[in-house]
Amino acid sequence: MTFPSHARIGALMLGSLVAAVVAVAVGPISTASAISAEQTVVYAEDPSVIANPARGWYHHTETHSYPDGTGWTPLDPAELIALRAEGVTQVLRVVYLERYVDADLDPAVLAALDADLATARAAGVSVILRFAYAQGGAMPPAPPYGDAPVERVLAHIAQLTPVLRADADVIAAVQQGFIGLWGEGYYTDHFVADPADPSVVTDADWADRSRVLDALLAALPADRGVQVRTMQTKQKALGRPSGLAGALSEVEALGGSDAARIGHHNDCFLASPDDFGTFVSDPLSLDQDYLAQETRFVPMGGETCAVNAPRSGWPSAAAELQRYHYSFLNEDFDRDVLDSWGRQNLAEVSRRLGYRFVLESSRVVDGAAASVSITLRNDGWAAPYTPRPVQIVLTGAAGDITVPVNADARAWAPGTEVTIEVPLGAAPAGEYRVALALPAPEPSIAADPRYAIRAANLGTWDAATGRNDLGQVVRVGGITPSSAASPAAVPAASAAPAGRPGPSVDRLPETGAASSSTMAAALGGLLLAAGAALGAITRGRRHRTPS
Repeated sequence: MTFPSHARIGALMLGSLVAAVVAVAVGPISTASAISAEQTVVYAEDPSVIANPARGWYHHTETHSYPDGTGWTPLDPAELIALRAEGVTQVLRVVYLERYVDADLDPAVLAALDADLATARAAGVSVILRFAYAQGGAMPPAPPYGDAPVERVLAHIAQLTPVLRADADVIAAVQQGFIGLWGEGYYTDHFVADPADPSVVTDADWADRSRVLDALLAALPADRGVQVRTMQTKQKALGRPSGLAGALSEVEALGGSDAARIGHHNDCFLASPDDFGTFVSDPLSLDQDYLAQETRFVPMGGETCAVNAPRSGWPSAAAELQRYHYSFLNEDFDRDVLDSWGRQNLAEVSRRLGYRFVLESSRVVDGAAASVSITLRNDGWAAPYTPRPVQIVLTGAAGDITVPVNADARAWAPGTEVTIEVPLGAAPAGEYRVALALPAPEPSIAADPRYAIRAANLGTWDAATGRNDLGQVVRVGGITPSSAASPAAVPAASAAPAGRPGPSVDRLPETGAASSSTMAAALGGLLLAAGAALGAITRGRRHRTPS
């Protein structure tokens, strides 16, 4: 097809303009000295739900070991894969041990548990684990309830320890369980003075409960925690008061102490003023303040269990999900409560449970003192509650170079903005694509992108590697002008999907080039001559903020 003469002139002028802009912005410096330049990329947020590990809705599953040997239902690989495809990355697995109330665990049940966790690993999901001996029937329950005495519980935890340690990579948390119906600590034959009045727990009973908690902490690796059903359970175990005076401090939070490893779950969220006995302090505000402080650092999750309007409605739910830093919530129960929140608000819960890291911008500096700076924010309700490596991955002609970052993603608190600065000058001289990686720390799943953290941005996620491509090229060391690359050298993997805005790039040399004001003056006439065409290009590249 032949352009009309005036269109041909316009196209040539536009081509000259683009060439001039590229030459000024990233073109070679007129001398043979090493390039020293910086480039800033601004990112667009992806407003959709991001399927990240150890956060979000969970699906309830359970299995049994009845006295007659029946009841064990293995995790279904197809169901887990389907859940993962829907964005559900974790399941609650309640393992009922009815058959073993008066006996040691046999090798078959230990092998079945190990196989379940292997199934979860193959499907790319994590497990919130709980053990119990009895499940309630008619309400209100009456004794005997069917749970096991403390010595039997401790013996079972000892038998479970090898499996818990071997499969800790896919265990998000273990709930204290074991005690009472459903493992929730209340209706119990052995951990209260009088089973007919389970509300009275003596000091001796609390001591037995603390022995179970201590045994579970010892059974798990040091980077895994135990969730308790009430705040009082943790307070009694550690000899600490309720309120802010007894809550976990920021100094303790990442220290690996027992206090830093005990989290919480509320399985009657919003059900009554005290959530059916979850909050027991006088006044209730002490436990409420305690929980708000604690859950800044430890895992918090649970489920709704009864309609209790107006408190179970969305305004209360939104405020408390945020205040108590919920990382996960049961998608299955109570549906009457959840459905009352409305579709739009349920989508908000889907987005904000746990952490939600949004890249805002990054800046790379070339040369012998090359570096990358990344600014991100956490729009979720919580921070990650297990260790999470932070890495910069440089991809060059010879392969990948991983640069560990002295940062802990658990410190990226909800509602805050974080900037990390990483020197890259120690890398061999060359050009590298730059990515931010937040992989799982366990070698068994470290290379599995399903267990890596994805930023909530458009055009940055590399699903094959599990990295967040920054859309940046950094030049380390003395790169000669002839070998310098332009932004066009950024591989297609860093580009936004069709129809969606990707990173917006602005690159200016630090030395050897005119300032932006000088550039504007020099190109003014050309901009006027090709204004209409340039306007179209500018509109196509403009950073767009999601509505």
